[in-house]
Amino acid sequence: MLEEGELRPGGETTVDVTDTGAFLQQAANLSLARRTDFESGFQFFSLDWEVAPGRPEADGVGPLLNAISCLGCHDRNGRGLPGSNPARPGVGVLLRLGVGDEGRPDPVYGNQLQPTGIAGVAGEGVVTRRDETVLHQLVDGSTRELEIPVYGIEDPGYGPLADDLRLSPRLTPHLVGQGLLEAIPADDILAGSDPDDADGDGISGRPAWVQSEGERALGRFGWKAGQPSVEAQTAIAYHEDLGITSRLHPDVNCPSVQSACDSATNGGSPEITAARLAVTAAYLRLLGVPVRRNGDDPDVLRGKTLFQQSGCASCHRPSFVTAAETHEPELASQRIWPYSDGLLHDMGSGLSDRRPEGEAQASEWRTPPLWSLGLVETVGARAAFLHDGRATTIDEAILWHGGEATEARLAYERMPEARRKLLVQFVESL
Repeated sequence: MLEEGELRPGGETTVDVTDTGAFLQQAANLSLARRTDFESGFQFFSLDWEVAPGRPEADGVGPLLNAISCLGCHDRNGRGLPGSNPARPGVGVLLRLGVGDEGRPDPVYGNQLQPTGIAGVAGEGVVTRRDETVLHQLVDGSTRELEIPVYGIEDPGYGPLADDLRLSPRLTPHLVGQGLLEAIPADDILAGSDPDDADGDGISGRPAWVQSEGERALGRFGWKAGQPSVEAQTAIAYHEDLGITSRLHPDVNCPSVQSACDSATNGGSPEITAARLAVTAAYLRLLGVPVRRNGDDPDVLRGKTLFQQSGCASCHRPSFVTAAETHEPELASQRIWPYSDGLLHDMGSGLSDRRPEGEAQASEWRTPPLWSLGLVETVGARAAFLHDGRATTIDEAILWHGGEATEARLAYERMPEARRKLLVQFVESL
């Protein structure tokens, strides 16, 4: 059954563009004046930063970095494509680092590998990637071959890596709808939490609590919900991916033992001003969510029923209403359809990265929104799903689900092939 408003998943912000520029559009309900604000934010988001001393508006990239601009990882605001460039297998993914079961930072390389350094500062290492094939046995006894990307680090620039170092590849996500997710009232997300599985349905989602500017806040962004707001997520990306300091991260991102990094010329303190950080975050908040494609097709609606009956909607909650007061007024009081509950769920050993992060355990991940998933390949030429991009189709992504999602996956596997295709067709329409 088609529900009121579900074909326009961003409410009044929904955009009608569904081609290669689908993820670049401003929210449809922006006034002309506000569109100017949006364009201003895009200028900073797309800016190529320079090694200090450089142009005043672009001064201070590095000394260690993954990219020189936000678009370097989010091409057309889309997803990373792991392994798309054999010469640079790390492009499109970040390698988070953790030592031992506690996920402690590497004493020399920190929390995240920066493969590139500016002149006079060695990069931290060369990212390697190979694929391993595993056999997944379906409920009927048949098997499917699935691929796992295995990342490594060669030629570490500052001496040996720590013993028991765990690498967690993180695919860069597509960026639409961030402001709407931020605008969901925290109480509505917390209402879905059931950490002790009190209702006995096997689903025990729980919130990720983080510290933000000295206060406890609900984590909403990142694969493990490690950041509470769009601005916080933007600031940590500037800091760890581009090496740009801000009011939230005023110290240069240099491990203490890396003296060349620590002594490099910076672009000011901070390198991105509070005003420019705020306008960049506003740009990201105001990216419109594309309209559904074929959402009223009878086969898609049959797939929707199967999605609900199999239990997928237990974690991929279809809709919320945003708060009446939000950072951006255009996002207020919108019925939205992200298909995410915003909570952490244990996805089983098959998806564990063996590295906890904050309150999230190694096998726990925030339920990723499904909106616009069917446009990922349109925008980025090919598709990659799950936290490390291992799945190239939605069907493969479902087969990797374990832990709390085991019963939903088994329900999917029990379906005749024609019904599985209907369910996938529904997800691709989102």
